[in-house]
This record gives sequence, C-alpha cells and structure tokens, in this order.
Amino acid sequence: MKELTHFNEQGFARMVDVSGKQVTQREAAARAIVRLSPETYGLVKAGKIKKGDVLAVAQVAGIMAAKRTPELIPMCHPVALTAADIIYSLDDGACSITITAITRCTGETGVEMEALTAASAAALTIYDMCKAVQRGIVIEDIRLLRKSGGASGDYIWEEQ
Repeated sequence: MKELTHFNEQGFARMVDVSGKQVTQREAAARAIVRLSPETYGLVKAGKIKKGDVLAVAQVAGIMAAKRTPELIPMCHPVALTAADIIYSLDDGACSITITAITRCTGETGVEMEALTAASAAALTIYDMCKAVQRGIVIEDIRLLRKSGGASGDYIWEEQ
C-alpha cells in the first residue's frame, strides 16, 4: 500500500507538491446512477418536469462542477481542464439514468476528482429538479471508471 501524501511532517493536511511531476495528457471518467420511479422517469424523458429540461440543466451543472472542483475539495489542485463532458445512458427497464463524466487536461496532476465531482453534481441536479415529484430518488454507485496519464499509470475499474 502506498503512503498517504496529503500530510506534512507534523501530521497536518497539506496540498501535495506536484511541481516535479511530468506534464502529460490526462483523462478520467466517472459515473453516477440515478434511480427514479417510473412516473418521474417518464416525466424526465418526456421533458415535462416543471423546472425545465432536467438532462440539459444537469449537463451544465456537471461541467460547471468539474471546473470548480478545487473550490469544493480542499487539497485538490486547480487544473486547466481541456475538456469536460457528461454522457447519459437511460435505462427504461430500470427507470435509471447513468451519468458518465469525462474530463481531460494536460498537466502535472490528474483529473479524477473533476470527473467524480462532475458526475456527482449532475446526479444532484437531477435530484433537485425532480424532488417535487419524487422524494425517494436514489443516487448510487458513484465511482471512478478509468484514468490515464501520469506516473501512477492507467486505471480501469473492474467488478470486485
């Protein structure tokens, strides 16, 4: 197991110094799943939620969240994102929306936190826009799917 790097010699939190790391192309993908009732799912799919186009608003929220990740996660480095995208997969049988957030940059540190934050914010936005219709919305399975670039190499999530 690797050592935790976010603590200084005194045991206090610190932002890791990445100035000596190589600048590389980095990419990450994360997902979140939102489970809705059949009624709510149908309203979202038909664009009939009173607050507006749920998926379009969540798309913008996810991208905005990716750009603001260092303001939310205390030790996260600000990175110059070169891309951020939200992709939806709707499952009519399960009445669920799978959100996949993809982030990219060229830099000294990765963009995993940006992808995870984007997927989470998009899911929370779907919840917020649908809560008047359904309070029992479930957000689940938020996880890093893959990442590439950097000294630690590539990662691809596999079923445990």
